[in-house]
Amino acid sequence: MKAIGIIPSRYASSRFPGKPLAIIKKKTLLERVWLRAKQSRLLDEVVIATDHRKIFDTAKSFGALAVMTSKDLKSGTDRLAEVAAKKGKSFEIFINVQGDEPLISPSLIDRLVTALKRDPSVQMVTAVYPIKKKSEIDDPNVVKAVLDKNGFAIYFSRCPIPYNRLGKKVSYFKHLGIYGYRRKSLRAFSRMAQTPLENAEQLEQLRALENGFRIKAVVSRHDSFGVDVPKDVKKIERMVK
Repeated sequence: MKAIGIIPSRYASSRFPGKPLAIIKKKTLLERVWLRAKQSRLLDEVVIATDHRKIFDTAKSFGALAVMTSKDLKSGTDRLAEVAAKKGKSFEIFINVQGDEPLISPSLIDRLVTALKRDPSVQMVTAVYPIKKKSEIDDPNVVKAVLDKNGFAIYFSRCPIPYNRLGKKVSYFKHLGIYGYRRKSLRAFSRMAQTPLENAEQLEQLRALENGFRIKAVVSRHDSFGVDVPKDVKKIERMVK
């Protein structure tokens, strides 16, 4: 089963227009994400999917494979599905690598690929990380994940779940934005209409749960650090070695 990593990259971010082209220590954010994804041992190919010509040309300039996608797509998953359609049957596993995480762990990408290769019943896979700060539990911008005893997601929420009524020791997990799909499940998911819980929480993965998909969660050894707004660039620069 061949695996492809796809980096959805769009120019028109409401909080940070042109974000993929932001410079982080002499390299664009886009190139840094691509370089990390290229370090994966199990991805047979890495592609940048974009709707903007400047991003496409920039990707080509540093040697990346790039695909132009429709400007009408609503999400990164839709961009993945369009690339999957263009790639025919060359790949069975599709990894959605977030385009704003320049420190994404290559080993985490490999673990998502492995989870799909190892268990044919897994339709979709994502990653979580143990929350260690109380402030993150209460932060609606940090999405929490609740898992069952077999490591499958029960629910995702911006609220602090599970609610610790008795104040006992409870594990909280932060959802990391990387996803993996089989070709069939990616195609099915991209054709589903938005659902009530998805619209309420503004979390795309709830559409999958509401439609009966089982999402396997891989517990990451590393936290994620993304670029959401311009001030995050300096924070990432301090972390880049």
